[in-house]
Amino acid sequence: MHVLYVYAHPEPRSFNGAIRDTAMTTLVRAGHEVKVSNLYVMKFKAVLDPHDFRIRYNSDRFDPAAEQVHGFRTGSLAPDISEEIEKVSWADLIIFQFPIWWSHMPAILKGWIDRVFVQGFAFDPESGNVYERGLLRGKKAMIVATFGSSEEKDSHGGTDRTLTDHISSINHSVFEFTGMTALPPFIVFSTDTMNHEEGARQIDRYRRFLESL
Repeated sequence: MHVLYVYAHPEPRSFNGAIRDTAMTTLVRAGHEVKVSNLYVMKFKAVLDPHDFRIRYNSDRFDPAAEQVHGFRTGSLAPDISEEIEKVSWADLIIFQFPIWWSHMPAILKGWIDRVFVQGFAFDPESGNVYERGLLRGKKAMIVATFGSSEEKDSHGGTDRTLTDHISSINHSVFEFTGMTALPPFIVFSTDTMNHEEGARQIDRYRRFLESL
């Protein structure tokens, strides 16, 4: 299987870094081919703007949707976008790993989605029922997320539904919208209070989770 691992955390020695390292070792040992987009190391540009398009569809007025369609069709998207599109095209499975900050994914990962899942490549707004005709059909996607709060607070009826709601939104509005199959997420709760022993248990749980793919 071809796996694209989109990773968004700025500190390689963090718990997220340990999770990512476990994923690389486990996936390769299982015989999968892996490509990594380490967004902070890449210094990936997070802002969609007119500089993303080398040949403008309309230089007088910036319409991101029209520029994306034109840029993809003419092969004139910015090189960093085109490189990521090639990785997505190659992948059978895309794994997105990130911490939850301020109730959402880091801005650099949201920017990756804004800029890489361009109209005309990831979906066609003129196709009618987009959810049934997403252009990334046949691919799978999953989320690996760390969350400082506890699972009890995030569970149904708890005081904090941040993570559950955010993941559900991504699964529906990003993965399924583009035609991909959303796999069950892997979530690590209570990272703010986690000790070394619990961290090791969670890493081993992730290893077994990946081996079961």
